Amino acid sequence: MSVENSTLSGAARSRLYREQLLTTEDLREFKTELLDEIAKLLLEIKGEPSKKWLKSPEVRELLGISPGTLQNLRVNGTLPYMKVGGVIFYDFDDIRKMLEENRSQNNLSLNLFQDQHAQTREKMP
Repeated sequence: MSVENSTLSGAARSRLYREQLLTTEDLREFKTELLDEIAKLLLEIKGEPSKKWLKSPEVRELLGISPGTLQNLRVNGTLPYMKVGGVIFYDFDDIRKMLEENRSQNNLSLNLFQDQHAQTREKMP
């Protein structure tokens, strides 16, 4: 009797249910999502941001500056920003442009920025 029970339970465990089957549509959707993620990673490797708009803490970490310095950049118009519902956002392209305009002869700031941005992207989920 225990042999029959173990056989039945083994058969019950191997049953496939409709929601467990993969359809070709499921595979197409997975392929599309996977290719989108790969394209996103390739853009990041080229130095493109994974997201266009950054919040203040991300910008401070990226540039290695204090909240006061970031505020000064906003107030004196060096770094454009947008405020939505009390949250300040910065366009990544504006940050890059600001650095390029204020670049020194040895490109140290821009290289530091690109290194910091790569590290920030790695930390983001």
